[in-house]
Amino acid sequence: MASRLLTEGIKSRVRRPSLLSKLTTINDVIESGFFKDGMRMGWSGFTGVGYPKITPNALADYVEKNNLQGKLKFDLYVGASTSAEVEDRWAKNGMIARRYPYQLGRVLRNEINKNHIKFADKHLSEFPLDLLSGYYTLEKKGNVMEKLDVAIVEATAITERGNIIPGASVGATPEIVQSASKIIIEVNTELPNFEGLHDITLGKFAPYKFPNLIQRVDDRIGTTYIPCDSEKVIAVIESKIPDHTSDSEPQDDTSHKIANLILELFEHEVTMGRLPPQLLPLQSGVGNIANAIIGGLADGPFTDVEVWTEVIQDTFLDFWEHHKLAFASATSVGFSPAGFKRFYEMWNELKDRLVLRGQSVSNSPEIIRRLGVIAMNTPIEFDIYSHANSTHVCGTKMLNGIGGSADFLRNSKLSIIHTPSTRPTKKDPIGISCVVPMCSHIDHTEHDLDILVTEQGLADVRGLSPIERAHLIINKCAHPEYRPILNDYLNIAEKECMNIGAAHEPHMLDKVFKMHSNVLSEKNTMRIDSW
Repeated sequence: MASRLLTEGIKSRVRRPSLLSKLTTINDVIESGFFKDGMRMGWSGFTGVGYPKITPNALADYVEKNNLQGKLKFDLYVGASTSAEVEDRWAKNGMIARRYPYQLGRVLRNEINKNHIKFADKHLSEFPLDLLSGYYTLEKKGNVMEKLDVAIVEATAITERGNIIPGASVGATPEIVQSASKIIIEVNTELPNFEGLHDITLGKFAPYKFPNLIQRVDDRIGTTYIPCDSEKVIAVIESKIPDHTSDSEPQDDTSHKIANLILELFEHEVTMGRLPPQLLPLQSGVGNIANAIIGGLADGPFTDVEVWTEVIQDTFLDFWEHHKLAFASATSVGFSPAGFKRFYEMWNELKDRLVLRGQSVSNSPEIIRRLGVIAMNTPIEFDIYSHANSTHVCGTKMLNGIGGSADFLRNSKLSIIHTPSTRPTKKDPIGISCVVPMCSHIDHTEHDLDILVTEQGLADVRGLSPIERAHLIINKCAHPEYRPILNDYLNIAEKECMNIGAAHEPHMLDKVFKMHSNVLSEKNTMRIDSW
């Protein structure tokens, strides 16, 4: 079988001869009966790139062909999201029993919110080491402590010693490989060999010291490969399927207004001497606002800027092309198809100005604090006292998960959250307010956030008391339609709490979620008539 599958592409990428003998097809692995209901399975991948593409689809084919929906379930562990298309197919077929720690996909999300799939989100910096510690999976079989039954990993090459060269992401793959009893490697010969782009460190039990070696964004402290025990590898499979990414979200007027306010803030901070002329290392989330900010920086006055972030998006390519971005460190490059084409064309120029690390390092609170990172992320909503909700719509409906937002916002030198002031609904063209009296779920506390921004304005709440913050946030960030409603709430709450001597951060607990309740009713709007 191995010799029949030995293409020129696979021969050039798999440099360890003993692993060429394990070359096979995924159908042969499935038909051998290897995959069993209840297995604990880890995948490579992060934000839609670097995930295995052959095995998950073949398993879905097998389930559909044999009417095994709901009868072949796996606990699925991935550093973050993979392909919504693949995970939605698995969710539709009842193939996911548990999912950790972040996900993306409409069907998957619906199954999670119906409690058909048990999902627990977790700070992305903590997940890999928690997995390695056996927090989720530890089971003793004989004298061996097993954590994952199998890891399915995409590689762009395998070294002479059998180590794995990842592709466009690292994520939690090093720890997933460490934790696995068996390993399946999909070698993607359609993608370029990414060898040399990565800086890999293995997860260690506390106390550990390897992050202390990182003093600069461009420091390297590890290897260019993921160490892998070849004895654990049960199959090597050739893949020729590219990463399935989406086009970049279009930048609209709202995102440009928010981006301009943040760029003006940076200029002000430099003038005040609180930031250096080249700024401090930047972290930027994903989406159209993040793209607009980085796009604005590409045309802005700042040079020699550095980036310490999770995901590199399309507008970073403009940032590099304009010679404004000196160096970037991330755990994933999540370009659009057109972005990847540009990236490969710019490879020789960028390969020495970019490094991909595991998420336990890219999101390390210790390193984020030491480097003085400026963090920028988009929540679902924030409240008048500067708490923010990144995970649960109206407090109960899981969206995707906390991801790395808290890793960065809690530990950054300057923490910024940005969102449109409203989001339209079918029944209300103005939309629901993203500024509310109290967040229906709180992921980021008032102690973590410095700057709050919508297209309406920017609220700098550093050093302000709760009442001062509330007045500033309402008048700077709330949509004009909601500003009177929120001011009325604050004024009434302050008077009522003053009467009982408890007005430091006043609330009316019987009314604080009235706007949320109204949107969940048939009215489907947060615009209430009175408190």
